[in-house]
Amino acid sequence: MGPKLLLLFIVGDILGTGVYALTGTVAAEVGGAAWVPFVVAFVVALLTAFSYLELVTKYPLAAGAALYTHKAFGIHFVTFMVAFAVMSSGLTSAATASRAFALNLSAAFGLDPSVALVTVVAVAFMLLLAAVNLRGVGESVRLNVVLTMIELSGLLLVIVVGLYAILGGRADHLEQVVMFETADGKNAFLAVSAATSLAFFAMVGFEDSVNMAEETKDPARTFPRVMLIGLSITGAIYVLVAFCAVALVPVGSLADGDTPPLVQVVAAAAPDLPFAQLLPWISMFAVANSALINLLMASRLVYGMSRQGVLPSFLSRVSARRRSPYTAIALTTGIGVALTTVVGLMDANAIATLGGTTALLLLAVFCIVNIAVLVLRRDHVPGKHFVSPSWVSITGAVLCAWFVLPFSGRAPEQYAVAGVLLGVGALLWGMTWLTNRYVQRRATSKASIDTR
Repeated sequence: MGPKLLLLFIVGDILGTGVYALTGTVAAEVGGAAWVPFVVAFVVALLTAFSYLELVTKYPLAAGAALYTHKAFGIHFVTFMVAFAVMSSGLTSAATASRAFALNLSAAFGLDPSVALVTVVAVAFMLLLAAVNLRGVGESVRLNVVLTMIELSGLLLVIVVGLYAILGGRADHLEQVVMFETADGKNAFLAVSAATSLAFFAMVGFEDSVNMAEETKDPARTFPRVMLIGLSITGAIYVLVAFCAVALVPVGSLADGDTPPLVQVVAAAAPDLPFAQLLPWISMFAVANSALINLLMASRLVYGMSRQGVLPSFLSRVSARRRSPYTAIALTTGIGVALTTVVGLMDANAIATLGGTTALLLLAVFCIVNIAVLVLRRDHVPGKHFVSPSWVSITGAVLCAWFVLPFSGRAPEQYAVAGVLLGVGALLWGMTWLTNRYVQRRATSKASIDTR
């Protein structure tokens, strides 16, 4: 993989559900200055990216945060929980995307987006993606390339028609782009902090690119430049989209959960053109891409952990014909469907809760990675590699930790969902550990008897 293909992979992995689904929710937290949380989220992601760049060029292996955690701390349970948190973030992200898909489908066909309809469509959509996943990674990757181009075209469409309307003097709400209107009586700092905890969901994905290290030509030279360019491109797109949104649509309308926010933006910017009818379809493809990538990642991560003996062995079974890890796909899809259904039926703001949980899980992982890069400075490896300034990694760790803590204004529902998922992971780890210990004792006992 050369620089151009790697850049497309990184940009495609970051772009997706976050900006399509949560722009209105972010605006509800801070008012017209909805672009500010996206800037802060970009800064936090950029600081963490420096730590990832040092580690991926130092250890160019396809294992990511779990590998770095294990090398830094050497505690198997901690390594497992980091890997399971990454897997869980993929499922909450896919669940977020499935509900966003259902909302855009409702908008495309002019249907009433009731809770029951959104839940049924979201579950059906996730099962459809599971079928694509079962077909194999080749089909999934080819579909991902097509969907990446579609989702990028949708965001560029929003920016182009939005800026055209603004420059043409048709932005009726331009003055609100510098106004803070905080929700629930929060001060501006906590409002931006709470909004950033949601906006960060739009910036995740860059960390997945480290799994392509072994497939990249000269990763020590290629990765730093390409990742920073990719992050900068997506950060600029997000800020421009948020700016156009609050300049063209009232904040209260953007936060309305019945109509996708970017659909409202295009309708306000180009009311006489067919773009407003086109965007819900583009949005559906965009969130489908996010869901597919995350379901693919989660199922393969479960398969890998099973192969390593830290999850039950039946999760590493593959189909004889397609070579797909069908048991791992069944487990991850089942958890994803449960998240989509239970959170969707119990929480009126399910998309924000699931998206915020994704950010919560990954911010916790990023905090550990930022610490790990400092611990691993004592591990000297041959050859040159990227070195992150120590103050960058320290600042990244502190900021990630802040956005994980409840003081940042994060909704308590997100901790509940994350706690349940990590609890399931700890239970599976404990069951596997006891089973492996029992098998080892039986084998030792049998060997002792045979020796006698």
